[in-house]
Amino acid sequence: MMDGFLRIACVSPEIKVADCMHNAEIISSRAKEAAKNGASLIVFPELCITGYTCSDLFLHNSLLTAAENALGYILEQTKKLNAVILVGLPVRAGSALYNCAAVIFKGEISGLVPKRNIPNYSEFYELRHFTPFKDQSSQIISICGQEAEIDPDVIFSCSSMPEFRLGVEICEDLWTAEPPSGKLALGGATVIANLSASDEVIGKADYRRMLVKSQSARLLSVYAYASAGIGESTTDLVFSGHNLICENGALLSESKRFRPEITYADADLQKMESERARSNTFVGNSDIYSVEFDIPVKKLKLDRHISKTPFVPENKINLEQRCEEILTIQATGLATRIKHTNAKSIVIGLSGGLDSTLALIVAVHAADMLGRDRKDIIAVTMPCFGTTKRTKSNAEILAESYGVSFKDIDISKSVTQHFEDIGQSMDKLDVTFENGQARERTQVLMDIANKTGGFVIGTGDLSELALGWATYNGDHMSMYAVNASIPKTLVRHLTSYEADHTEGKLKDALLDILDTPVSPELLPPKDGEISQKTEDLVGPYELHDFFLYYFVRFGFTAKKIFRLAKTAFGGVYDDETIKKWLNTFIRRFFAQQFKRSCLPDGPKVGTVTLSPRGDWRMPSDAVSTEFMLKE
Repeated sequence: MMDGFLRIACVSPEIKVADCMHNAEIISSRAKEAAKNGASLIVFPELCITGYTCSDLFLHNSLLTAAENALGYILEQTKKLNAVILVGLPVRAGSALYNCAAVIFKGEISGLVPKRNIPNYSEFYELRHFTPFKDQSSQIISICGQEAEIDPDVIFSCSSMPEFRLGVEICEDLWTAEPPSGKLALGGATVIANLSASDEVIGKADYRRMLVKSQSARLLSVYAYASAGIGESTTDLVFSGHNLICENGALLSESKRFRPEITYADADLQKMESERARSNTFVGNSDIYSVEFDIPVKKLKLDRHISKTPFVPENKINLEQRCEEILTIQATGLATRIKHTNAKSIVIGLSGGLDSTLALIVAVHAADMLGRDRKDIIAVTMPCFGTTKRTKSNAEILAESYGVSFKDIDISKSVTQHFEDIGQSMDKLDVTFENGQARERTQVLMDIANKTGGFVIGTGDLSELALGWATYNGDHMSMYAVNASIPKTLVRHLTSYEADHTEGKLKDALLDILDTPVSPELLPPKDGEISQKTEDLVGPYELHDFFLYYFVRFGFTAKKIFRLAKTAFGGVYDDETIKKWLNTFIRRFFAQQFKRSCLPDGPKVGTVTLSPRGDWRMPSDAVSTEFMLKE
């Protein structure tokens, strides 16, 4: 319940058809079990009190009376539980019989949500028993000694957790062209619960899963689907208890079918709020009214998988598909720019490091797309005081293997002369010493581009832009920045993907580049090895990419990001290390915005990008104090 997380339980109890009191006992027992395990929302299947397969028994007063008595038993048994519980039962209202979800909390009926769409096709013949609730006005009835309102257009809102706003629909409602959940989501519901009785036929589980995932994505919501299972009549049908909990298109949790089990998931409602805040299509619906309840905030250990690499798919097949798609997007963007400008050459500073290697890969792909001679790509290595033999050699091998033009321009004399001109001591290894080299390299590249009728390709990546780890008007500047929305963790995988699809000397060079420490190589090497390792100075890129994703994509507080990071990186980094680099990230992110405010063009690849013309606008003089992780 803290930080916007809500633990949801979907339960498929093993029932007995028409044995309402037996079912009430099982439902109460499983509700207590779920609440004990921290669930604040507990969803049972459609008509679970009676069983969905009662057929014409639904028209018998004995069953309807037993169902009401069973509901009363459940109310009494669960009145001490700090959880909203949804159970399904038939409800009489005048001459009509409705298929309802009873929303109960602390022994009280908060509302009765009726099923709108009653199926009457194939194996379903619910119209034989139930009245569809579509155009009727809400009704207040007396049930279990309480006054309860029958109305589908209601949201159940938690006062202690404003992000938790619950809407309810029943089974077939989801399978229609215009599910009620759309209206409920527009009215503010962040969680949709579906009480269902969906039978099994070949292929239906895949379709059901796709439907629930898609609806949660379309509504930017959490969708909890609880379906009938073991104990339903098998006269003609079999029910599997297929429970699904999805969050904005992602499957959080799924039951194993044909087992009477509880399916749990910790859903992130703040994430849903953030997604909706980014969109201007979620307009309020005045036809929806709210019923409030209040659940005490629970401090629970987060039971949710948090990937260490939110920018990188964990599934190998998905990762390969993602890499192919990203490289195609980058290359297409660059190819379009080359064609539009009639550029005769494409100039790249090739250091033998990861970023410039990826930029070269993209340039080669773009040239191949256009049917251009790869010799139109001019790769320039510019060794200076910090260059090692390893990186210089790899740059040469890359250029030769890809068949691009190659220039080796030692800038040591130019930089030394520049230092003499401004009075910079060669022994003073400060920021001027470092940036002087970076700016000289950019000048060389720009002038070569002018001379050959081309333009300079930027190599800096998204992680460096977030941290400001770039020399202003040095490697910060180019005519087209192909890596501008590629985080460092993804740069590594894209390069690895390319290596997997090459062979010989090129493959060996790419693998060695992947094994080389990330460095700008602006300080003299020690014993021929890289002395300036970026991650020793600014922190691990896997942490910074994690922070970047949640800070920019969802606007999470430092406190919540810290909690997520502790869950993801437990056993890898201790709390103090995570805290240190999180505050470093936030401090640098704010201080370095001025560099991002004047970025060159570059293709958007993912949902996180820092282009000042697109997804991220921020004043350069904003203060970071309120955003830091407090002690």
